[in-house]
This record gives sequence, C-alpha cells and structure tokens, in this order.
Amino acid sequence: MRLLVAIVGVTLLPVAASAAALQKNQSIVMLISIDGLKPEAVLDADAHGLKVPNLRALLRDGTYANGVRGVLPTLTYPSHMTLMTGASPDHHGIYANTTFDPLRSNDKGWYWYAEDKRVETLWDAATAAHLKSANVYWPTSVGARITYNLPQIWRTGTEDDLKLQRALATPGLIQDLSTSLGRYPGGMEESVADDEVRARFALRLLKTREPDFITVYFTGLDTEEHASGPFSAASNATLERLDALVGTLRAALRHAAPGRFTLCVVSDHGFAAVQHDMNLAAAFVAAGLISVDAGGRITAWQATPWPAGGTAAIMLADPHDESVRGRVRALLERLSQDPANGIDRVLDHAAIVAGRGFPDAAFLVAFRPGFELGPALNGDLVTAPANLGMHGFLPEFPEMRSSFFIVGPGVPAGRALGEIDMRQIAPTVARALHVTLHDAELPPVDLGAR
Repeated sequence: MRLLVAIVGVTLLPVAASAAALQKNQSIVMLISIDGLKPEAVLDADAHGLKVPNLRALLRDGTYANGVRGVLPTLTYPSHMTLMTGASPDHHGIYANTTFDPLRSNDKGWYWYAEDKRVETLWDAATAAHLKSANVYWPTSVGARITYNLPQIWRTGTEDDLKLQRALATPGLIQDLSTSLGRYPGGMEESVADDEVRARFALRLLKTREPDFITVYFTGLDTEEHASGPFSAASNATLERLDALVGTLRAALRHAAPGRFTLCVVSDHGFAAVQHDMNLAAAFVAAGLISVDAGGRITAWQATPWPAGGTAAIMLADPHDESVRGRVRALLERLSQDPANGIDRVLDHAAIVAGRGFPDAAFLVAFRPGFELGPALNGDLVTAPANLGMHGFLPEFPEMRSSFFIVGPGVPAGRALGEIDMRQIAPTVARALHVTLHDAELPPVDLGAR
C-alpha cells in the first residue's frame, strides 16, 4: 500500500583502483519506488489531466514497460522485496504487509525487519562487491546490510517513533543529517510533504556519502489513493509533486556522475477504486471458526483470514484438520455464490502454490475490484469502505499493473518493452551494478543495444 523509489550507485572500476580514479569514474545507480504509480498515469498522462514532465522524459530518454505484472499478493511489502531480490513471496519470505497475527495481539505489526527475508537482496550483493549503499525508507530494511540506512519503521505514531528510527538507523546518521535538514519524518508520516522531506535527505546522502547504490521510497501517492481513490484530483496533485522530486533527483545524479548514472523508477502495484468493505472475519465468527469475548477480543481460532487488501489468505490452526478444512470450504463456497459479497473466486492450496504466494494458506479469497477486505468481527458482511482505493487484488487484474522506467548508459531511448514480470527488475538493476543476484527467478530485461 505504499509507493516506492530507489536509487542505486555502482562503481564500474575494479576494487583495487585508486581513490582518485574511483571518484573520477564513479557511476551511480538509483532506484526510486513510487508506491501505487499506475503505468497509465505516465503513458497516458494527458488523458488523466496529469502534468508529469519528468516522468514523461523517462519515456523519451530511456526504456520502459507498458505494464509490470506483480506478485501474489499485490501489496507493498511483498512487492518491494521482489523488487529487491527478483524472487516471489513464497521464496523470499515476505508474504504480506502485516505478519500473521490471528489473535490480533501484535498491534498491526508489519514485516519491517530484514531478518525475515530468506534470499539475497540488491543491498547484500552490493555489500559483497564492496559497494557503498544508501537507503531512504524502503520497506523491510530494518537491520539490512546497507552502509547508510534510514529504514522504515513505526509503532505508535508518537514522537517516540522518532527515537526508534534513530536507534535502528545507521548510528548517528539521522542526527547528523538533521543538523542542517531539520526533523526527519516519523514512520506514520507518509504524505507527499513527508516524501519531499525524505527526498532532501536522499539528496544529502548522495552528496555527502557518495553511495554507489541508493534506494528511495515515496509513499505519498499510495496514501492519497487509499484516501480518495486513483486519479482523484488530490491523487493527481500528489503525483505531480512527486514528479518534481524525480526531476530533482535525476538532476542531482547528472551533477554527481554526468553520463555515468542509471536511474530506475518503479512502483509496487497499481490501484483500484473501492465501494465496499467485505468483513470476511465476521462470517468466520458466525460460523464458530473464530471465538470472540464480550469485549470484542479474539480468544481462539480454528481458521481465520490473513488480510491482504483485495485478497485474504485463509489459514488453519491445524493444517491437518480435514473437518475444519471442509467447514471452511463450505463457508467460502456459500459466500462466493452471492454476488453481493464481491468474491471473484476462491483459490485452493494448489492454486496458491502455483501463484507463488502464501505457501501455508489453505485457501485464498480473491475479491473483485470495488471490494476490499474489511476488519469487522461482527455486524453486516458488506459495509461502507474504509478506503476509496485499494490494491492486493490478484495480479492478473489489469488495475494492478505497476511501472518500470530506466535511463542510463547502454539503455535505448524511447523503447517500449510491452508487459514485463516484476521479478525481472531486480536482476536488471543488478546488471547495472555489475553484481549477481543468486536467488532471482528470471533473467534481467533485455534492453538491447542503444
């Protein structure tokens, strides 16, 4: 549910080169993620009334996808880990935004920590190649192998979150940068104005730390698309401000490494308008599969939904209990037969495995665009939506297509790739860095010759 920007810097000279030669010939790879950026917002900007000249310039000057097919589920955290590894969620281990929490006791904890991933990242590969890396707010970056790390983390939304960020960032880094740049935003501060502040920190890292590889994540568009829907006036205004940041970052790269930088702009997922919440957990409570006390707290469960926006993975407390599995199957079949519930289809375990997501789920409930999973444990199944925009739907829905743009040495200008697979992006960035991602599932995009 967030928007994604990354910057990557790469040194093309041998490690043994002199410091002076290294400085003179340093190349930089920057990967920017704009959370929720739909490709048509750039490819068909005029049709949507958007003024995004800097993103449009990437079409003219570089190579781009007409759409990127995402992963299951099309959520921020699984997608961002795929963008960093080239692996699917069932392989890299980041299955959703939030960790599985059937008793709702983890206070909506997310997959913040790099130790949860199971495969090699671009940051890992850069470190192994003795390249300096930097990061501004990329998901699942707490404790990652990054030289200069400003990780994404939050808990309460209070000022204590700033202390947590300072404690988990590279020691002293936030304090040092804040001396001249002012307050660094807290983890629950995710408006476009906060993106603009984080961009200033990225610019300062680029200038003072001279990384070879830098990742930058912008979340303001995702925040606004959830609030007012894709292509709303407010969402378009947000993207236009983010477009200015892309232009500023590209200009900084041009100044730092003229003719020797690669800029890659991506997104994690698309967006669909929402008109309804479907409170699936309430049906599980009514069926006796989830037990709730008088205070509305979950006390026990036999089967429960794991939220994923436009989908929900159905987990069994005992995967070997065929009686419970049968009860769940019957419940889901009954719910899916009523079009008012918004269920597009129900996937069984074999279909989920084939989709490379949620490896331990018994079923996956896939909503059709217009419906999202609601949080209520009682009351009506279908209610007014908490959001006007959502993602997490099955990756085959065209509304979920995400974006890929790249410019740099050897990258053809004005070339459209058609549709690509999200797993191709990380190995493409790795090639620009002259490193290898050993866990990538697909080869890099074939950029051809200029």
